[in-house]
Amino acid sequence: MERLSRATASGALTPTGTGIVHLGLGAFHRAHQAVFTEDAIVKGGGDWGIAAVAPRSRAVLDPLLEQDLLYSVLTVDGERVSPRVLGVHTQGLHAASQPEAVERLLADPAVRVVTLTVTEKAYRADAPVMRLLLSGLRARAATQAPIALVSCDNLPSNGRRLRELVTAELGTADFVSFPSTMVDRIVPASTDATYATARNVLGLEDRATVAAEPFSQWVIEDDFPGGRPAWDLAGAILTDDVAPWEGLKLRMLLGAHSALAYLGALAGAPTIDRALELPGMRAAMERFIRTDIAPTLSPPEGLSLQRYGESVLERFANPALRHRTLQVAMDGSQKLPQRLLGTIADRRAAGSVPVYATLVLAAWMRFVRGAADDGTPLPLDDPLADRLRATPSLLELDAVFPPGFADDAELRAQLDSWSRELDRHGVLGTLEALR
Repeated sequence: MERLSRATASGALTPTGTGIVHLGLGAFHRAHQAVFTEDAIVKGGGDWGIAAVAPRSRAVLDPLLEQDLLYSVLTVDGERVSPRVLGVHTQGLHAASQPEAVERLLADPAVRVVTLTVTEKAYRADAPVMRLLLSGLRARAATQAPIALVSCDNLPSNGRRLRELVTAELGTADFVSFPSTMVDRIVPASTDATYATARNVLGLEDRATVAAEPFSQWVIEDDFPGGRPAWDLAGAILTDDVAPWEGLKLRMLLGAHSALAYLGALAGAPTIDRALELPGMRAAMERFIRTDIAPTLSPPEGLSLQRYGESVLERFANPALRHRTLQVAMDGSQKLPQRLLGTIADRRAAGSVPVYATLVLAAWMRFVRGAADDGTPLPLDDPLADRLRATPSLLELDAVFPPGFADDAELRAQLDSWSRELDRHGVLGTLEALR
């Protein structure tokens, strides 16, 4: 079968220039920021093509280069698959082997925006991708050409977090802005089934295809000193305050996502939709959202927390996504402080012991031990894996838990109760008792 390329795909976008550098060539970027940016170019014009940088692996970069930087996004909704070929990328670079080329791009005044999807664990000055970004900014300082650094990772106040990191290393740089954002679309890792679907619907081989749900949202703090694509014309929400949207996503959507991942993996559910189908699971997630998470949130004006929570579970139920529980369970030590521990802290401050949030935390602790309820080994893909496995009491691990967390006697009692239930009865038995 022929490969996807400029010669075999007609009508793909051809950008007029490169205005954006994106760090982190993963599935999410290709199904989210790239789609918004291509739509913005089509509707609003501008030389906003994207130079995509793969930090380490060439697994996506090489197929993209072989396909003239074209790839498809498969929007999947039940049995329906809607393919779209994107051509918004102008360059593809490998940071590990081409650092000088990446630094030149970051220093180029024609580049006015840098977006990042590098995961929570990369936000430290000694991370290779951050060293590269800092090096490029040092070179850019010679011209003071304005630029916006846009974190698209699931971190609270991600723009502020990036600003603190950069200014701690470089000092104040007036030519750089750090807009906060909230990004949302479920994009599982591509599998052989994804590639087979692409062949069926395109009639072409696409080794860089991604599948994604129909829903897609981008909320952006509008602070771009060098200009930006017309993302608002593409459906993005431009605002002065991202925080309400950010809290909603981190705690409700991603908190429930992690809950399904850990409980589902322990119960042997391979995917998020299958986890949600376990007896008693949907009811438990509804209560988790309603009684533990919702009271800690101040939603954006006009948004119903109840309807949002219902929509979250409906999205997770999409069987076409096949989002693996083990993929969502990765890097728990980095994710849970944002997704779960803030909810627990706020409920404790209000005088309540969050019953379902502590169940999720107990499930993560059991997951860390490395075996499902039936004894099947579970991998621990986490930057703190060695410390997690070697620590007798995980609550004492200050790299994950805030000071004083382990001293809360009521919280520990609830957590110990859930741990005993999971040990004795497993996830299915524990959920059955809640029904």
